[in-house]
Amino acid sequence: MQKLALAFAAAVPALAFSTAARAECGSLTIASMNWQSAEVLASLDQFILNEGYGCDAEVTVGDTVPAITSLVEKGSPEIVPEGWVGLMPELFEKGLAEGKIVSVGKALSDGGVQGWFMPKFIQDEHPEIRTVADVLKHPELFPAPEDPSKGAIFTGPQGWGGNVITTQLAHAFGAEDHGFTLVDPGSAAGHDGAVARAYERHEGWVGYYWAPTALLGKYEMVKLDFGVPLDMAEWKRCTSVADCADPKPNSWPTDEVLTLVAKEFAETTDPAVIDYLKKRSWSNDTVNALMAWMTENQATGEDGAREFLKTHPEIWTQWVSPEAAEAIKAAL
Repeated sequence: MQKLALAFAAAVPALAFSTAARAECGSLTIASMNWQSAEVLASLDQFILNEGYGCDAEVTVGDTVPAITSLVEKGSPEIVPEGWVGLMPELFEKGLAEGKIVSVGKALSDGGVQGWFMPKFIQDEHPEIRTVADVLKHPELFPAPEDPSKGAIFTGPQGWGGNVITTQLAHAFGAEDHGFTLVDPGSAAGHDGAVARAYERHEGWVGYYWAPTALLGKYEMVKLDFGVPLDMAEWKRCTSVADCADPKPNSWPTDEVLTLVAKEFAETTDPAVIDYLKKRSWSNDTVNALMAWMTENQATGEDGAREFLKTHPEIWTQWVSPEAAEAIKAAL
């Protein structure tokens, strides 16, 4: 009987669900942000919801602020798969309090990661280096491009929040007193290029980076411990404020990256759709590797979604019903 059901699903995937089931999900829009991880997740949700749950989902391209603002104020797009809510906490809290949106779960199971990174081969060769304080004892291992007699901490380009915070933390930990200088790479491409050059030359590099990213999927980097507890009051007072003159040592918080859904949609759609979104969560390591594949193959979000579905059924089949899983496999 099971073989017969599978054969039927493979032969006629479009009929895997009744018209009534399709009506329960209906038409909806999914927000795709202008970066790789959000793009592939939006495409993944679209494929799974359309092929597995009979939805009529379309992807709309935007950015964090306009997408979440529209979700709160208009109820559309109905789904924001990768919402970095820490970028606009007041609007996020307002939407929850007013019953306009619901947070159904974590898009990234281990959160959005930012901080200071260095190549893993440095830690393999110097296992005593685990924290920022340990790094600052060894400027010779992280030579500055313009002056190898000094160590370098790469801040990320001017205008990035990571530039401000890295600069403040470097001052707080006394990096200059330990023989380090701060290096602004000038652009995102320059920042990535500095990491790639150091890694391929087997040279030390330390500075600001984040996950999920394709670069961390290609080059094995380790995140440094700041060695002090996170103080959010200090973070708001000075760590993240460019003109604050007296920064104190602090840690970098993990960003909450949540899947947000319009409240009305959550209450009226097929409950199986919301159940899927609640279960759908992946790790930075998984996304990093997928984005590295996308970059190497110049792949779109749709390509990346199909690649993930083909190569990682052990992950995504845990998110969906058995019937949906068979329909998705047939559609692939």
